Amino acid sequence: MLILPITLCAAAAAAAVNIWLSIRCGMVRSAKKISIGDGGDMELIARMRAQANFVENTPVVLVLIAAVELARTGNPWLMGVAAIYMLGRVGHGVGMDGGPLGFLRGVGTLTTMLTQLGLGVWAVSIALDM
Repeated sequence: MLILPITLCAAAAAAAVNIWLSIRCGMVRSAKKISIGDGGDMELIARMRAQANFVENTPVVLVLIAAVELARTGNPWLMGVAAIYMLGRVGHGVGMDGGPLGFLRGVGTLTTMLTQLGLGVWAVSIALDM
């Protein structure tokens, strides 16, 4: 039986981050009594985009993590990459609220792009070695 512990941990972390982002949207919806759509509320729009951006990027990262882990099992660097990605996504979510922590949006965006680039290059380098 093939078990991918890094991918499983990354997927579990992604589920937790996605739930957290969803709850943050729900908190604004509840406070401002916006049931459907965004009601033109900029705070809700920002939180919805934070979650949507997470959902847009995370599947690609999880697929790359799984592919690299399949080819190079037990690589400690891969768990570090997954952890940094998730921390970056939390930072992005917090940063989308603006204010003094608004800079975290850019940190999260850069982390996401560098993670995808790094994993993509890693995957290609593995493929070319085979």
